[in-house]
Amino acid sequence: MTYNEQQLKELVNKVIEAVKDGAKQEGDIPVGISNRHIHLSREHVDILFGKGYQLTKLKDLSQPGQYACKEQLTIVGPSMRAIEGVRVLGPERKASQVEISRTDSFVLKVKPPVRESGDIKGSAPVTIIGPKGIVTLSEGCIIANRHIHMSEDEGKAFGVRDGEYVDVELNGERRSLFYDVQIRVHKDFRLEMHIDTDDANAAGVGNGFKARLIKR
Repeated sequence: MTYNEQQLKELVNKVIEAVKDGAKQEGDIPVGISNRHIHLSREHVDILFGKGYQLTKLKDLSQPGQYACKEQLTIVGPSMRAIEGVRVLGPERKASQVEISRTDSFVLKVKPPVRESGDIKGSAPVTIIGPKGIVTLSEGCIIANRHIHMSEDEGKAFGVRDGEYVDVELNGERRSLFYDVQIRVHKDFRLEMHIDTDDANAAGVGNGFKARLIKR
């Protein structure tokens, strides 16, 4: 059977889409390692850096509209031991939030819950020290849950919904199976699994490593 140019182009596109779908079914999900960081409200930017201060973008992050800032701060917990050089991420948020690892919590002597980003009610207290002032959060320190960002089309390709929980296999230096990984679907999201440095070190993986989604 012979094909004209248009038919051949359509056939090639179908093959490409089939390969993409096959990769998604296998769970070819890039991994992003999230280090400790801080999200700040406008009020707290003013206190920490001075009235009217504007955060300076350093680089864009994987998710559209999110970026790392040049600014870094110091955080302190009940142990009075400080962790310096904690990166601020933009843009500004309605409420300030500090995301750390379990290992960090041992240094600070805080007990942050494992939460979805933004869910800070009743979370751990922490103090943030800036060049112009100090902010003590009565709540706002969490350990971010394991999660996967997906666009709406990617969610459909994987057959998962926003808020659903799945298991994920990482075949790194130390093969690991992570349970209760939250799916986050939004039209502007890009496919990426986010884990913290503790999880990454435990599994022996780095940024860009591929994970395999396992539906329950």
